[in-house]
Amino acid sequence: MTGFLLLLLIGAVSATFGSIVGLGGGIIIVPALLYIAPIFLDRDITTATAVGTSLTVLIFTALSSTLTFMKEKKVDFRSGWLYFVTSGPAAMIGASLTGQFAPRPFELSFGIFMLFMAGLLMLRSRLKPSAIDWRIKRTFTDAKGEEHRYGYNIPSALAVGFAVGFISGLFGIGGGSLFVPVMVLLFRYPPHVATATSMFVIFLSSILGSITHGYHGEIDVYSAIALAPGAWLGGWLGARIVRRMSGGALLWVLRLTLIALAIRMIWG
Repeated sequence: MTGFLLLLLIGAVSATFGSIVGLGGGIIIVPALLYIAPIFLDRDITTATAVGTSLTVLIFTALSSTLTFMKEKKVDFRSGWLYFVTSGPAAMIGASLTGQFAPRPFELSFGIFMLFMAGLLMLRSRLKPSAIDWRIKRTFTDAKGEEHRYGYNIPSALAVGFAVGFISGLFGIGGGSLFVPVMVLLFRYPPHVATATSMFVIFLSSILGSITHGYHGEIDVYSAIALAPGAWLGGWLGARIVRRMSGGALLWVLRLTLIALAIRMIWG
């Protein structure tokens, strides 16, 4: 029972942080399953199973967030479906490769990637959006009536979608920490629209990635059931927090958490 409640809490906390930055929460769930499950669940979970379980839970996180963002009309479905054209198949490719990693190389790669994401989160507020005149132009009017203009072209959008989908399927995370900065800095999306659209794409990609992991028997059903309710609550809560605050303080907590988990995984 203690293990179930702990997983429920992990699902809620990871999804709350993940929804704020469009991350999804897998960055916390995967290490938790690898290091906490053997203690409280009295069984070992392989890296591939941790990834598959995280990606399955991510469906609930992303759906909860997307539904909340939809009510606020922040999801750009037109560009979201375009990103999914490549992110969906890429998630399946990444998911099919997870089991090829031995535990130690996977932990090392995951830890390095977390450090990279922490660096992106630190630099995101200091970098200025590009001034590229994109062929496809979009507009968004926020709650204050202010109009935001952004854009992209199809090849660049498809390339970004593929990268995010592959990372999502391989590591069991949303990939939003890479997706959102690219959308904001390269395509000039308003941050809230980038986060909301990112969660929509992550929701769709997670379904295909989870199906692939499930096909290979890489999902721990008990852990997924325990994590899912918390993930649903956290996805809803994170989306509401985004609406009410900049998330600056929570971003710092997430950055420090990423660094701490990265060190733990790199040094084993």
